[in-house]
Amino acid sequence: MADLGNFTNTSEILRKYQFRMQKKYGQNFLIDANILNKIVEAAQVTKEDSVLEIGPGIGTMTQYLAEAAKRVTAVEIDRGLIPILEDTMSSYDNVTILCEDILKTDFSALAKENGGCPFKVVANLPYYITTPIIMALFESRMPLTSITVMVQSEVAERMQTGPGTKDYGALSLAVQYYAKPEIVARVPASCFLPRPNVDSTVVRLTRYEKPPVAAQDEAFLFALIRASFNQRRKTLANGLANAGGLGVTRKQVETVLEKMGLPLTVRGETFTLEQFAVLSNFLLQTGN
Repeated sequence: MADLGNFTNTSEILRKYQFRMQKKYGQNFLIDANILNKIVEAAQVTKEDSVLEIGPGIGTMTQYLAEAAKRVTAVEIDRGLIPILEDTMSSYDNVTILCEDILKTDFSALAKENGGCPFKVVANLPYYITTPIIMALFESRMPLTSITVMVQSEVAERMQTGPGTKDYGALSLAVQYYAKPEIVARVPASCFLPRPNVDSTVVRLTRYEKPPVAAQDEAFLFALIRASFNQRRKTLANGLANAGGLGVTRKQVETVLEKMGLPLTVRGETFTLEQFAVLSNFLLQTGN
């Protein structure tokens, strides 16, 4: 099978199968071999590794991963791409293609099938589904060592930014709780077919063996974080007290802030991950 990492071969495959892009899936196929090699290198894929690829498309990245990895499991939601993948992957015996929605995939079954060995995840994710997929992977507890994803550049910036910046939010804190984010490559819009409206960035999320902060209740911690940024213009005490489902009062939050030596006017956007963990632990104690 010809290398799909260029405009000519990608166009030929799409014409052969008369494939029409599905806007709802955010389909943009990478046509730059240099970027493809950078992604495989950034993901640190070796012949000892099992790779989980999300959204293989026509198999462009899958080819490169199959050459580098021991095994590749490619999960594609679009049934129209399955015959193309079966064609483009026909010469590889280390590739398994699954036609599934990754958000409905049984991660425990995938892990079992992989003998309990950790996956390295590689994906080109559309903007609208980036956060749910990344969180689903982390929260599934499926064994994985890293997630190397290509996302819109603004999303990559959110993943690694810190308190006090306009991009800082729930995604920043969630990612940094589970992994160390590192931007590894910038990808111009011209590297895709069709060309998207924005540039992309490749970011590697290296999974922590143990989170960098101690939270007594992860679900409560993330509920606090989401509530803090849902009303980021409000003070933290007001925002959390007004959030449904948390079960905390303004007085409880203010009491904890005083214990932490912080002003009662503080906003959630200034809080570090460590401060959120301390806040959640104190509030749990107060509630009990």
